[in-house]
Amino acid sequence: MTNTKRFAGRTAIITGASRGIGAGIAERLAAEGADIAITARTYESHPSLPGSLKETAERCEQYGNKVEIIVADLADEDSRAEIVPIAVTALGPIDILVNNAAAAIYQPIHEYPLKRRRLMTEINIQAPIDLTQAVLPGMIERGQGWIVNVSSGSARLPDPNPPYDLGGVRGTYGFYGATKAMLNRLTQALASENHHHGVRVNTIEPKHAVMSEGADKLVGDMLTEDQIESLEAMVEATLILCDCDRDHTGRIEASLDLLDERGATVMTLDGAGAHPGGYRR
Repeated sequence: MTNTKRFAGRTAIITGASRGIGAGIAERLAAEGADIAITARTYESHPSLPGSLKETAERCEQYGNKVEIIVADLADEDSRAEIVPIAVTALGPIDILVNNAAAAIYQPIHEYPLKRRRLMTEINIQAPIDLTQAVLPGMIERGQGWIVNVSSGSARLPDPNPPYDLGGVRGTYGFYGATKAMLNRLTQALASENHHHGVRVNTIEPKHAVMSEGADKLVGDMLTEDQIESLEAMVEATLILCDCDRDHTGRIEASLDLLDERGATVMTLDGAGAHPGGYRR
């Protein structure tokens, strides 16, 4: 098995690409032939987390395509407004936008400060909308485009009726889940508004936890192996939505369910062969 280079000739922006899911999506798109713009807040490694835009770029550049690094703060409207113009100047019109970056601050809502609520809303809601508005005119002009918003199972209510089972981390991710629920609703609105233009807008969420660097530190000791999926599985599902047909739009997808629906093989991040763990690490 070898990668298909099915994204050759296409351009993509991936936010939150310094580590974790975003870095994995960036590498796989590059391996499959896309020119990519990767963005995050810092160029070098974070003092407490591994991974950086520099390291992601080095992995992606080995595939021989263009890689543009854009350092930007998605919480700042002026900073994020520079992302799409820089990417277009470097790569040309944008075909794919993956809104992966998110702020996930877990805290009970009754003590959640306004500063954190504003930060979460800026990064999880306003930034994806701003970037979408910036790429849409070009997509509409060309009659096609793919926008993928990375969501979360926390957007759903944990039980059908109150009082809800809010044990463990579920008792502290209410505001984060609310921002992702809003992102899901906006996804469907954008899909409806732009279907006739050929622009596909979908969300993808992990079916189970993906142990990215941040998640592993936060909840790694709370989960069993059957509650964890491989990074490669989440990336594989995301790539399906980066290349779906025009009627596959407005969908709120869970990674493993979508892979099952398509009968997809989970590939390694270099696209060279099947990931030995499949859905698992």
